[in-house]
Amino acid sequence: MSSFLQLLVSGLATGAIYALVAVGFSLLWQTSQTINFAQGEFVMIPAFFVLVAIKVLGLSFPIAALIGIAVAALVLGVLFKRVIVDPMLKHGVLPLVVSTIALSLFMREAVKDFYSSQAQPFPSLVADHDITIFGTVFSAQSLALLVVALVVVGALHGFLQHTRLGRMMQATAQNPTVARILGIEVERMILYTFLINSILCAIASILISPIYLAKFTNGETLGLAAFVAAIIGGFNQARGAMVGGVLLGILDNLCAAYVSAQYRAAVPLLLLVVIILFRPQGLMGRVEERTV
Repeated sequence: MSSFLQLLVSGLATGAIYALVAVGFSLLWQTSQTINFAQGEFVMIPAFFVLVAIKVLGLSFPIAALIGIAVAALVLGVLFKRVIVDPMLKHGVLPLVVSTIALSLFMREAVKDFYSSQAQPFPSLVADHDITIFGTVFSAQSLALLVVALVVVGALHGFLQHTRLGRMMQATAQNPTVARILGIEVERMILYTFLINSILCAIASILISPIYLAKFTNGETLGLAAFVAAIIGGFNQARGAMVGGVLLGILDNLCAAYVSAQYRAAVPLLLLVVIILFRPQGLMGRVEERTV
């Protein structure tokens, strides 16, 4: 039982990271019909923004983390929308998909060539030690990661549900045409969505890098996992993406422990196939009808 609880908490921590990134996928799709296949690299690169601030500028980790989040908001939020999404989206979804794939390759190779191809140690939010709760030993890093991720997800949910700006963003996501008629500045709401996505990715990067180290290949695994989580939970529902991320994280850990570590990657993909076959809108997604 103790081992199961350890795996469960670890899976929840990993799943919370997947949820943060999957929510970004969902928000971008809802507001601007953008599928960002560079999302994994959006999680990878903020860790290097932080490392540059620490090693080059000589800043403390808390200040460097804030700078990393701010730079991510500017580069991965504003510049990404203005330079790539806006010009390409008017040509259709497929050119934008190809552009984001190219962007992911560029970001990966840029970090590899201009920073390092070796995994870099990353400062942790808390000291790496074990905590015993009711006779079960947990990693302090996993608990801290879980708590911070849950606070961020809870804050985002509260913002979207209980603030005027959040409701305007939801209205934009549900029907941009009606939102414009109601006087909502749709373009501004879409820009806010890109900013939120970049901030979520930066927070996920700061949380996950102490465990997996900062390396240029991190985006491959995280991007795929978050994309699968968003589809499983429901690509057009932010809370569905949260559920999908947590479920995927738990399954990943339990399968590695009780089935086989060699086939752990196959289980989420199998779950994805089952979901697409029997509930293509996802566990919590809504059915959308589009005229073609």
